[in-house]
Amino acid sequence: MKNNVITVKDIKISIVNDNNEDYICISDIAKGKSDNSRAADVIRNWLRNRYTLEFLSTWEQLNNPNFKVFESEHFIEQVGLLTFTPSVTEWTERTNAIGLYVKRGKYGGTYAHKDIAFEFASAISPVFKLYLIKEFQRLKAEESKNKDWNAKRLLSKNNYLIHTDAIKNYILPNTDYYKDKSWLKYAEEADILNVILFKTTAKEWRKLNKELAKTSNMRDYATINELTVLSNLESHNAELIKEGKTKEERFNILSSIASYQLNVLNKASEIKKIES
Repeated sequence: MKNNVITVKDIKISIVNDNNEDYICISDIAKGKSDNSRAADVIRNWLRNRYTLEFLSTWEQLNNPNFKVFESEHFIEQVGLLTFTPSVTEWTERTNAIGLYVKRGKYGGTYAHKDIAFEFASAISPVFKLYLIKEFQRLKAEESKNKDWNAKRLLSKNNYLIHTDAIKNYILPNTDYYKDKSWLKYAEEADILNVILFKTTAKEWRKLNKELAKTSNMRDYATINELTVLSNLESHNAELIKEGKTKEERFNILSSIASYQLNVLNKASEIKKIES
């Protein structure tokens, strides 16, 4: 689960992403109510409402094949009774609902799927709901903006696993870790690619960029095109290692590949800029 916190009208609201679905803490949203009502009481009173229960039931039927419709109807039938004070836990356990749940510990509280959370916000304040939606959209836009970069970084990391696995399987078995320090080829192999793409080793870069090196590394400053080529080089290098190519042979081959691919990608980027 990934946690985020947004601020709406000076109220911090937690958001949890579970299986690519966003759940918003309605316990936090309840703090937006003008009076000093306890969040638990606000949620309980909201859950007593017929419209709320019908909305929740319909949402579950659309999104949850395991929802117990008959049990939800039992809740709706009790609306208006003074003794009817349902809790979120009671609702979820008896109906097998997935749109609401209670979370313990850090970021604890009652969470609702974003569709339901926005509906709950309407009951608190239509104006507060608008601010909530706006801030939520800002968060999603920020995540989307970083998506391309993160995807390339992930691609690079995944291919690095292929790369290092090839080194482990095809070079290290012939090495005595104590007599022969060639196991350091893990780092050296990475630096072959660093020199090809960035014209320096990681160690040299850290020495020249001491402040930046405290919180980042050389590859964090690579362009999307460089990261794309890097991921390709790692896969190529793994294959060349399997073929038994020497380090010098691999360096020459990979240099040619990198030069060609970067040239193609950079030209394509320039054409795209002109066309746009």
